[in-house]
Amino acid sequence: MERPESPFLPRQVPIDGYGHNFFHFSGMSHSGSILALPSGVQPWPVTRMADITPSALELIVADAPRFELLFIGTGQEPAHLPEPLKQVLRDCGLRFELMPTHAAAATYNVLLAEDRPVGAALIAI
Repeated sequence: MERPESPFLPRQVPIDGYGHNFFHFSGMSHSGSILALPSGVQPWPVTRMADITPSALELIVADAPRFELLFIGTGQEPAHLPEPLKQVLRDCGLRFELMPTHAAAATYNVLLAEDRPVGAALIAI
């Protein structure tokens, strides 16, 4: 996966809103999926669960020493992550929860507000 030169926003912020294929955060808007990690908010070239590959997890793995829990927003419906991808996340010390994107964004926001070390990988709805 090609690594962007820098995130949209080089700090972690709450997700202010989301809708059909977009997210709002810190006065900005993005069309498509996003990563909200301690290193910042950036685009994530994933449009469905089948697009999640080890390559799609590279930015998450690189930032893993900075957080403990990753919320994966699966789109509109609950979904599962194949065991080899779960192992990639476990190997870098991350715990993770998969849930529909709206629930993942909301839970991420709550824990971020509590200053918990969290991140989110959110597939746009």
